[in-house]
Amino acid sequence: MTDRAAPVARHHRRPSGRRRRTALGALAGLLLLALIAGTGLALDREVGPRGAEHRHTAALPFDLPGTEVLRHSPRLVFAHYFPPYPLSLDNRPAERDYYARNYLTPQGEQGRHAFYGGLLRDRPLPVPPSRGDWELANLEREVRTARDAGVDGFTVDILSLTGTNRHRVDLLLRAAHRVDPGFRIVLMPDMTSLRTDPRALADQLAVLAASPAAHRLADGRLVVAPFKAEEHGPAWWRQVTARLREHGVATALVPVFLNFRANAERFAPVSYAFSSWGNRSYTRQDDVPGNVRLAHALGKKWMQAVSVQDTRPNQGVYDEAGNTATLRSTWNHAISDGADWVQLTTWNDYSEGTQFAPSLHNGHAYLDISSYYLTRFKTGAWPRIVRDTVYVTSRVQFTGTGSAARQPRLMRPRPGTAPPRDQVELLTFLTAPATVSARVGAVPHACRAPIGVHAQYLPLAPGRTEAVVRRAGAAVASVTTRFPVRRTVAVQDLQYYAVSSRR
Repeated sequence: MTDRAAPVARHHRRPSGRRRRTALGALAGLLLLALIAGTGLALDREVGPRGAEHRHTAALPFDLPGTEVLRHSPRLVFAHYFPPYPLSLDNRPAERDYYARNYLTPQGEQGRHAFYGGLLRDRPLPVPPSRGDWELANLEREVRTARDAGVDGFTVDILSLTGTNRHRVDLLLRAAHRVDPGFRIVLMPDMTSLRTDPRALADQLAVLAASPAAHRLADGRLVVAPFKAEEHGPAWWRQVTARLREHGVATALVPVFLNFRANAERFAPVSYAFSSWGNRSYTRQDDVPGNVRLAHALGKKWMQAVSVQDTRPNQGVYDEAGNTATLRSTWNHAISDGADWVQLTTWNDYSEGTQFAPSLHNGHAYLDISSYYLTRFKTGAWPRIVRDTVYVTSRVQFTGTGSAARQPRLMRPRPGTAPPRDQVELLTFLTAPATVSARVGAVPHACRAPIGVHAQYLPLAPGRTEAVVRRAGAAVASVTTRFPVRRTVAVQDLQYYAVSSRR
């Protein structure tokens, strides 16, 4: 998907059949196994709801309220689920699965991604192969992961009305209901991808609406939140909702716009709530207060986009997220500006580098940080920090790198984004003031950090970053980045990598 400044390019092809592993793909697979085995990123294990929630809370700087407490809030938090990138595409071991062979290497899929160095730079945190209905089992894992972070449900991107991605939408609805009947799935037809008429779309939405996991309001109306709703006018959407009524389905339309201001008033008569896909730079959030006010003035709820970052090798563009600055800014706007709902954009779109979901390069860090702000958004009170924690974020290469050995076309900053920067961020969540000692590559640093949440920035340097939080002479938190910063690179990767001292 995209912000309002750029065209969309979606990847929803089905992985083809047998492909030969390239030498580079095999090497990537071996490195992947080494990283998983040697850096504390254990493969997921089945745990019951209580065990999963307890484990997640123990890894956080605060005590996450129970699911029943969070769901008591009228404020809802959804994560945007992108069906092309489930936990596994072929149920193979991580070192030789479809991600390793085809998406993470420039030569994957018969070289079709060679121009931009491979389709993806990160992948879902690997899971072991399983027997039986492994696709459903993996989706159940993702539902549990989101639920245990405090997320109320997924907004699922409906890219097609038939085929593999549609099948995954059906499976996601099943998985949600099996894991937790309270976990909701919002149907989001993607109007940049679907080429259909109102009747055909409504007929398929009615089929999906039969699932008990499909999100409905308290009055029974089905929530339909089309992405880039302005692709068609209000009259077109009236035809969709009228056809749904013929199926006995009353609808609450929540259009997600690329250009909200240009469409708000004309869509108001057909809408229950409004949303904007937003943008991914911390310096471009000034329009959020006005958007929320306008939505409320028109009598509509507002679903605010909350995001981490955005890097798109295949489109040759990236946004400057400022480490966790965009994540914290978008959450703070949702809280302070009075948003009614939040959409995390996205749970798992690895082709745009926007993932919140646990990944190989970020672990659970971005989701863990979001749980803190989510708690404030839903309960109205900041949670008390009870465990000293430090999160380190940085890129693994410099923004000024002018060449990449295996990537002919490099990404450029999106027009209007924040100026690119090369910094390490130490984001501390502290129970009391403390001293933070850090070594960025070979360069030592030291600073004082206050109680609460604090971001300290240091110049990026080659090598790994180590950070230790000390109080009264004792180390209370420490972490070392898992991926070193390099000046010479094979492919350009301008995502921010993250690591937590508590995982």
